[in-house]
Amino acid sequence: MSLSLLKHTPFFSSFPFPIRFISSKPMPKESNIPLLQKSGSEVDGIVPKKRVRKRRVEMIAKEVKTESPDEKFLRHPEIEDFAKKSDHIYSQSIQSPSNWERVIEGIRRMRSSEHAPVDSIDPDEGMNSLQPKERRFAELVGSLLSSQTKGHVTHGKSTQRLLENGLLSAETMDKADEATIKSLIYPVGFYTRKARQLKQVAKICLSKYDGDIPSTLDDLLLLPGVGPKIAHLVMIMAWNKVEGICVDTHVHRVSNRLGWVLRPGTKQGTRSPEETRVSLQQWLPKEEWVSINLLLVGFGQTICTPLRPRCAKCTVSEFCPSAFTEISSPASTSRIRPKKKV
Repeated sequence: MSLSLLKHTPFFSSFPFPIRFISSKPMPKESNIPLLQKSGSEVDGIVPKKRVRKRRVEMIAKEVKTESPDEKFLRHPEIEDFAKKSDHIYSQSIQSPSNWERVIEGIRRMRSSEHAPVDSIDPDEGMNSLQPKERRFAELVGSLLSSQTKGHVTHGKSTQRLLENGLLSAETMDKADEATIKSLIYPVGFYTRKARQLKQVAKICLSKYDGDIPSTLDDLLLLPGVGPKIAHLVMIMAWNKVEGICVDTHVHRVSNRLGWVLRPGTKQGTRSPEETRVSLQQWLPKEEWVSINLLLVGFGQTICTPLRPRCAKCTVSEFCPSAFTEISSPASTSRIRPKKKV
């Protein structure tokens, strides 16, 4: 299911990043004392990990350019230096794919000329009257309902029914009967399991966060039903912070077809959306991290579809290593055949 809650995020073309460095003073060669034995004190410009995390670099957009005059100028969410060793997000050894900027620009033009199902959802509908705490909880609920839901507007209507029945707060959700929640969110994917998860999430938010939702990626990932895709989406929509790229099946598929992502140490594509997220973040500029989801989701729904991709209509097929290679079998599966030499 697409991450349609990113609908109103504009495309960004310029993004300044003020960066502060702790120190450039080299560490003396004769010093062999482990930093952790210094009781948290700074040693020659090097600080322990806990201190480093408190000194995150804040990067806020000062200039935002939209794709058309009709689009609104919005402030880009805050982006934090959240890199983890497992992601290697800021590795300087990763080379960006050739012509990636031309490909993105071409996809943007295609997206502006053709309506996609993801464009049909208004994530702000009915939410303006909610208090900040309730709105954040509603964003979490909407993200959970959108996961693994094929209907492009199904989860939006389910969220509206919860709102109309006064169940879009942790307190009211916790008091509600699970059967009632299940009937209101039907027919989202796995609605029975999600009704149970929503009750569990509401109880956790009440007991640990005073009815609010977790404000960190790690704490969000501890909630029932919340995986990396949902957690990154909620950080953007609820807390206005970008801590990674939201990758769903469309972004995963299109990125692999374009040859944008690889498994570490191989020349093979990624096998999961999470692998795709890590690979994309190794080279894609941070100012594209928000807009890339809506861009590729809509493109994947209209042009680069799962079966029978419309390569003849794609204006960036000359840059795509997978163009005109996928055909559909009678069993509705896809296989690859070599390109014809011209």
